[in-house]
Amino acid sequence: MSQAINAQTVLVTGAGRGLGAAIATAFANAGAGVVINYRNSQSAAQALAHRLGDRAIAVRADVTDADAVAAMVAEATDRLGPITTVVHNALADFSFNGDARKTLASLPAADMLTQHATAVLGALNVIKAVVPAMEAAHFGRIITIGTNLLQNPVVPYHDYTSAKAALLALTRTAAAELGPKGITVNMVSGGLLRTTDASAATPEAVFDLIASSTPLGSVTTPEEVADATLFFASPWARAVTGQNLIVDGGLVFG
Repeated sequence: MSQAINAQTVLVTGAGRGLGAAIATAFANAGAGVVINYRNSQSAAQALAHRLGDRAIAVRADVTDADAVAAMVAEATDRLGPITTVVHNALADFSFNGDARKTLASLPAADMLTQHATAVLGALNVIKAVVPAMEAAHFGRIITIGTNLLQNPVVPYHDYTSAKAALLALTRTAAAELGPKGITVNMVSGGLLRTTDASAATPEAVFDLIASSTPLGSVTTPEEVADATLFFASPWARAVTGQNLIVDGGLVFG
């Protein structure tokens, strides 16, 4: 079974700004109903919902809080109908600045736990909240957001990258369990994006180096990664699950 994107109701976690906002915008432009989840970016999320129109709403929830996630999904369902599609994009506070990164010797365990809590446990909380309605409809699309640092850890962000690696594992095990229910689970992995709040601290010389290293000669934008998420939600991807699509201009192959 498949549904056109304009028949879907899409929950995007961490959608108040940056990549999440670009993903929410892409789905709204394709005609979907959009739930813009945010944790702290209330004004930005509400402004985005206003710009995207009557089928977009902003709902606060910390994805690490299972009860808050369940309440968010209940509210969204009441206002827009059952959630058919999820993009788990939420990111714990992080700055991509290689010069300021913490090394193994200085990295606290708490930093590791913070990243894993949002990326992996957040995904688990969201999946638990949305799967019952997806199972009842025998249709669901779950898309997680990863990173090409798994394939090419050119800057060793240990906490962030290990959390995304664990999220990829969950993406694949969830695909195996949920496939018989008509639910696909896939990951879209971007590289360093030009530009989000998280990448704002990245020196311009690094962006230029990445651009010169890619076959396309450019740094990937949030809008380009957002477009790729639409594929996994579309009828054209109805037979695709458990996959990780790298969207970085060809910087990393495989």
